[in-house]
Amino acid sequence: MQPTTHHLPPRIKRIWGYSALGSLLALIVITGLLQLTYLYWNWAVWIPIASLVLTIVEPIVEVALIPYRYQFTRYQISDLAVEMQAGFIFQKRVAIPIARVQNVTLNAGPLLQWQKLTKVTVATAATSHSIEGLELPEAEQFREQIMRLAREARHDNA
Repeated sequence: MQPTTHHLPPRIKRIWGYSALGSLLALIVITGLLQLTYLYWNWAVWIPIASLVLTIVEPIVEVALIPYRYQFTRYQISDLAVEMQAGFIFQKRVAIPIARVQNVTLNAGPLLQWQKLTKVTVATAATSHSIEGLELPEAEQFREQIMRLAREARHDNA
């Protein structure tokens, strides 16, 4: 079987954008609480100021990196391994030998369900790796293909 490189569906960018919005909301709450500590308990003034800077910068960076993250995230399945790649400047490449795969799990939180996407987690005895944001039919096909290849690999080694 010739491996084909797959990219995530474009809808995952919307999920990442909402994740950045959630980060912004959480940082606003934290900054507000730190402002209260400054006002009522006389904490150092630099603490709420640093938090405010982080509240502004972090979501901007997170949103700015969405196209980069999308462009360089891909995966493929071959007869020997499941390969995942993310990043260009800070590359992360993982090859999971098919014979070591023990479980493939599909799960989706509310945002992924809203976009009809799911997260696929490939587990071995030592670790697990995830691909976030596959379309459900593609994820189910991915899971079946990996488990079929894993059964074949274990049968061949027996």
